[in-house]
Amino acid sequence: MNRNAAVFGRRGILHGGMALGATALTTPGLFAELIQTPPQTEGPFYPNKMPLDTDNDLLVINDSITPAVGEITHLSGRVLDGKGNPVRNAFVEIWQVDHNAVYIHTGDKTNRENQDTNFQGYGRFLTDSKGHYYFRTIKPVPYPGRTPHIHFGVSQGGKRILTTQLYVKGHPGNARDRLFQGIDPNARETVLADFAPLQDSKLGELAVNFDIVLGVTAKEDESGKMHGIGKSQWLSRQGRPNRS
Repeated sequence: MNRNAAVFGRRGILHGGMALGATALTTPGLFAELIQTPPQTEGPFYPNKMPLDTDNDLLVINDSITPAVGEITHLSGRVLDGKGNPVRNAFVEIWQVDHNAVYIHTGDKTNRENQDTNFQGYGRFLTDSKGHYYFRTIKPVPYPGRTPHIHFGVSQGGKRILTTQLYVKGHPGNARDRLFQGIDPNARETVLADFAPLQDSKLGELAVNFDIVLGVTAKEDESGKMHGIGKSQWLSRQGRPNRS
């Protein structure tokens, strides 16, 4: 089931309040160079089995009438190149834990008995001509040993060109999170975002904007270690699912 066009159209108003910031970030020549969104490890729980539904609405699986539990969040942004130009037809993926901190990956045994089976856990979206993407999901919650985060993957031509994570700005867990603290201090702000109340929402919905700036892609050597990521970050990607 593909609701990309319909969902994005209904929520286009979300971008209105962000117009000035988006223009500043995406007008060619306005800035000499943007700070690249830092790469992060994929982690061990990229889905090993895709959900029945893989669209950009993670709260409802296919035609189910029971939505996932959690703080409804409208997640949007743009994929940009290093000069602020929008990247069209970038394949954006996200995956995250449900409200009870359970990934859909079957290898995640933490709290498995309380998995929210109504939460899709994974979504995908193809950016439009202006580089826009959009997801409806839930605000991330802490996972054992990790601060709240949402995993992102960006691909072009069938090849992953960036893997990163989005963090909740101001969350106290960030100070104790090894992966977040391993990011160059100059780049940390690029993966932090405010999950702000959506104006006039009667459901207590949130909205968050996360622009992704592409740059040099981290590379993986034959041993499975990543290069181009800070040494203090987790480099091992053993157990990473094969997406070929």
